[in-house]
Amino acid sequence: MSGLREKAWEVLNELNKVILGKEEVTAEIVAAMLAGGHVLLEDIPGVGKTTLALGLSKVFGLAWRRVQFTPDVLPSDIVGFSIYRKDLQQFVYQPGTVFTNLFLADEINRTSPKTQSALLEVMEEGQVTVDGVTRQVPCPFFVIATQNPYGAAGTQMLPPAQIDRFMICMTMGYPDMESELLMAKGMDSGKRTDRLSAMVTEAELAGMQAEAERIYIHDAVYHYILQLVRVTREHPYLEMGASPRATMALVKMSRAFAWLRGRDYVSPEDVSCQYAYVVIHRLQLNAKARMEQVKKEQVIAQLLQSVKKPTPKGVKE
Repeated sequence: MSGLREKAWEVLNELNKVILGKEEVTAEIVAAMLAGGHVLLEDIPGVGKTTLALGLSKVFGLAWRRVQFTPDVLPSDIVGFSIYRKDLQQFVYQPGTVFTNLFLADEINRTSPKTQSALLEVMEEGQVTVDGVTRQVPCPFFVIATQNPYGAAGTQMLPPAQIDRFMICMTMGYPDMESELLMAKGMDSGKRTDRLSAMVTEAELAGMQAEAERIYIHDAVYHYILQLVRVTREHPYLEMGASPRATMALVKMSRAFAWLRGRDYVSPEDVSCQYAYVVIHRLQLNAKARMEQVKKEQVIAQLLQSVKKPTPKGVKE
């Protein structure tokens, strides 16, 4: 195991001391960061989403900002605006909240589509354009967005263009009984994140990303990835399947997951492990599925079964 891999696991171990009972969640989000992607968390309030974002910012030494999205949040709050300075006799740009490394968009589906769309450019290109001037946000730049469950009061669905920019979507869920018992006994009192400090430099994070990007993928596994994405466009219960961006996301997440697991190649199991996280938010059920009360998880299980995994012999040369 390389020194950077060891450091990544040290980071995960520290996070898991703070985010109790959520080892899978922390590993997935760290993998998404190594893949250079954004994360969407669909969850109820109070399960530790903000604590997780703050913990990540601390151990990776990242600047972070949080916006609580409500109907009155404006696009200018996100990307910034120009204000006239009488003393200078000119307009001066005031940076918005996205000028940070880790941006937590809390309850993103409670704000207006106009405000949601303010994130489209920065999530895809790492820049914002205001008054015809384009400005780069700091690098690295990650978005962790939370949304209330679909159908909750005061929410509206994110448009497909917004949804597609999130590399993965997952749910933290309630803690297990043992973890919640530890919280109840006082191990969770105070600010748990105060015990965390920067463990990774910017150069080391870039090195981790570069190593993950170099993980080998056999042509048979590439075909497996492509088939898994393409079958979403033909399933009888789906109105909309996954886009080519999902293909790229599955490639990147599979590489990052394999790297974290200490391998120098991607296995079919890496792909199938990441598949649900990559596609679940990109799929739209049709009227037939809704009428028959079919869930996305059921469709994803069918899709995984419908595509044959490449044999181990044909995976690594």
